Amino acid sequence: MTGDIVDASPNEVTTDILSGRYRLGEVIGRGGMASVYSARDENLGRDVALKLFAPQSPDADELKRQQAEIELLATLNHPSLVTLFDAGTDTRVPAEPRPFLTMELVEGQDLRSRIRHSPLPLDEIAVIGAGLADALAYVHSLGIIHRDIKPANVLLVQIRPGEPVRPKLTDFGIARIVDGTRLTATGTMVGTAAYLSPEQARGADMGTASDIYSLGLVLLECITGAVEYPGSAVESAVARLHRAPVVPAGVPAEWAQLIRAMTALDPLDRPAAAELEAALRQALISPDSLPGLLGAERTRVLPAPPARLPRSGLTQTARGPGSAGAPRTRQQHALTPDAVMPDAVMPDAQPARPRGRDFISRGITRFRGARRRTRVLVVLAVVALFAATAAFASVAFAVPEPPAVVPYPAVTGDLGDHLKQLQNSVQP
Repeated sequence: MTGDIVDASPNEVTTDILSGRYRLGEVIGRGGMASVYSARDENLGRDVALKLFAPQSPDADELKRQQAEIELLATLNHPSLVTLFDAGTDTRVPAEPRPFLTMELVEGQDLRSRIRHSPLPLDEIAVIGAGLADALAYVHSLGIIHRDIKPANVLLVQIRPGEPVRPKLTDFGIARIVDGTRLTATGTMVGTAAYLSPEQARGADMGTASDIYSLGLVLLECITGAVEYPGSAVESAVARLHRAPVVPAGVPAEWAQLIRAMTALDPLDRPAAAELEAALRQALISPDSLPGLLGAERTRVLPAPPARLPRSGLTQTARGPGSAGAPRTRQQHALTPDAVMPDAVMPDAQPARPRGRDFISRGITRFRGARRRTRVLVVLAVVALFAATAAFASVAFAVPEPPAVVPYPAVTGDLGDHLKQLQNSVQP
């Protein structure tokens, strides 16, 4: 079992050049498997962090498997992962080859130091948890299990002033390819005791759900400020097999449900990293920083329309006891049986028609109570209506002009005299 990387003396400085390009500097961390140095990449002129593993077996096949895994880890690229720049093997001592990784040198405190200062507010936990879940979804999609999720392996970086800190997950030194080979020795239980999943503690086969369990313990520690399973390696490992993590009573129900789902004893009951990331992102837009639901939304079934009542029962239902004289709201009208067939279309229910005077008086009352602009528009509409009616009447009922007198041809003699007398007799 590997231990935590602890702070080393800042005076431990070496000037060795590794692999012909990395000048080793101060030891900034040390654990049971590796030591981490600040280093200078002489080829590119930049500062890096170099993780140098303990001497490995000289077996050629084992070294080949280790090198293949390290090269895969060096290809990872995600905003919430510490970027790995290079990988190789230190052969300064031919009999003791030592794999190494070079990665970005991140300035900032780790999550362990932040928790020691004080418990974190829920909105900050949501930012950290969502970033870590997104990173795990990425590495899990590539078939990689981190296997050592713990606060000391989460670096907090301030990207821009005034923005929340963002997490960066580091230390893939004991990562394992799913159903493949692993970097550590066969049969060795790896990880940090306080954050092991139950399957890790039993030494059983594990999958990506193991990282979810460990992240659940990390988020719980962010809330409470205390390690959930303290004690020696054996005590801590056995404790999680006998009891579930205790979520304090003051934790909001949504967060408690989330932590319990992540730390379920059965790996199949834990959410996937992508589901967890979506739930925590939902917390970032919630006014109370509460995570969303993890369960898939069920298909909504619309209720069947209410059955039509017999004609004889409609009026009785619409005028049932206790409803006389009570004004009905819009929502109540939508839920009552008479909403299926309104009174206006009920064969047996004849709506009462208002009398002429009541109709006119109500219209005048509404007109007086309307806004000035509405009253002006109504008056203009009435005037326009009267004007249109008058114009139509003048056209429809206009008296046609009498036709002009048709001139007759001139006739002379006695016949002409008789025609003139006849014409004069018929003129008005």
